[in-house]
Amino acid sequence: MTTTTAETTVTPEATIADARERIDALDDRIIGLIQERMAVSAVVQQTRVASGGRRVHLSREMEILGRYRDALGKPGTGLAMTLLELCRGRI
Repeated sequence: MTTTTAETTVTPEATIADARERIDALDDRIIGLIQERMAVSAVVQQTRVASGGRRVHLSREMEILGRYRDALGKPGTGLAMTLLELCRGRI
């Protein structure tokens, strides 16, 4: 089925291709933001350790898990766990 307007005809294939391009662009932005978060997290960890603290602050991680769960539901928790692992490594 194609959608026709006075000026254009849009096929399902074209709609899908356009949406996939947008998804790819969003993924590129998300990856860039995760890399930026990893760098900022490294600064926090290095500063905490240099001042005699622990590398990981579990209560802060619980806050982050809760924020993602509240915003995205149960899958948000898994996403946050992956993000935390990327940013601090396995504990």
